[in-house]
Amino acid sequence: MAILIGAILGYMIGRWPGLLIGALLGYWLGRRLARGIGVARVAQLQMQFLDSTFAVMGCICKADGQVTDAEVQVAETLFTRMRMSGDMRNRARDAFERGKADDFDLDAELAEVRRVTRGQRALLQVFLQVQLSAIAADGKLDPAEHEMILRVARGLGCSEAEIAQIEAMLRGEAGQAGGGPPSGQALEDAYRVLGVERDASDAELKRAYRRLMSQNHPDKLAGKGLPESMREIAEARTREITHAYDQIKQARAAGS
Repeated sequence: MAILIGAILGYMIGRWPGLLIGALLGYWLGRRLARGIGVARVAQLQMQFLDSTFAVMGCICKADGQVTDAEVQVAETLFTRMRMSGDMRNRARDAFERGKADDFDLDAELAEVRRVTRGQRALLQVFLQVQLSAIAADGKLDPAEHEMILRVARGLGCSEAEIAQIEAMLRGEAGQAGGGPPSGQALEDAYRVLGVERDASDAELKRAYRRLMSQNHPDKLAGKGLPESMREIAEARTREITHAYDQIKQARAAGS
């Protein structure tokens, strides 16, 4: 439409040469406007993603009947980790409080998450990883909280296998500082992180690793709507994928 309008105006001003110039200007302006709308739309999706993240977190933390001071502190620590301050931090707190309310509609909120992420698996898994890391930060996972996590995963369209993968990532992240050959549990977790069986060939292992790294690249996720404040979490996820791949290669080289 911008091309047509530009061409008509150009023709009215300068006949055929004006038509060509007007059409080119219309094309350029149309691209600029479309790009501006795209940027605004991504920003809107990112804000909704953040709101839903902390609203669902508040709901999960209340799953066992109450939200403890320790759980509130976990949320505050996450705000700090995500470099939130000022209005952004207050907005996240408000979302957390909204999720704690008795009339909070979890299913509707999860439907909104599916809408803004457009079903992108990597984004949904980052969302789920944030929830798991928040409630597991105190070193324990209440059965009611675990059941709520399963409900959230099902609401997002994620499988229990994907939850197990994220839990394995969190255990791996906690154990990375140890070094040395991987333990039996660590090696099992490494295979689970990459989503392959122990008898997978080296070629299958490499393909799984490259696919996950491509899907979870922070820049790619940002283009799909991941807020910049969650970039560190996405980077930690790619580090754990690489760590799992290295553990398996190390174990195979050692013949275990």
